[in-house]
Amino acid sequence: MSGGDNLLKLVEAEEADDHDYLLQEQVGFILRKAHQRHVSIFAARIADLTPPQFAALAKLRDVGETSQNQLGTLIAMDAATVKGVIDRLKARGLVELSRHEVDKRRLLVNLTAEGRDAIERLIPLAREITQETLAPLTAKEAATFMKLLAKLA
Repeated sequence: MSGGDNLLKLVEAEEADDHDYLLQEQVGFILRKAHQRHVSIFAARIADLTPPQFAALAKLRDVGETSQNQLGTLIAMDAATVKGVIDRLKARGLVELSRHEVDKRRLLVNLTAEGRDAIERLIPLAREITQETLAPLTAKEAATFMKLLAKLA
């Protein structure tokens, strides 16, 4: 077989691949649909908070007072997004802000008593949301799925 024949076969294979591309089989599309399903379940159970607001409260419950930037890192949000989330939670009386004693530029975030009560009430709902999101899977599939997602993340 000549070099030209090999090149022709390579081009034909690439063209076949181009025609075999189906959006509904792509990882990003499937992840987005799964995310939309989860967010819909979340909104039906926890209507007064967004998932990012819930994440901020849940992480503050875990770590206690922390800087605004560190909280953003812990919940995978950029600085601008986490600032907006914190501002909305502060306006609702769920978090409080203070300045770091030494570095006055650092803004610290902490749960208020109302915020702590709210997140403690919501944690059982969050567990139910996770269970409902994973309900189409067997327990073994769900465990594997979570391991694989964590590996991708």
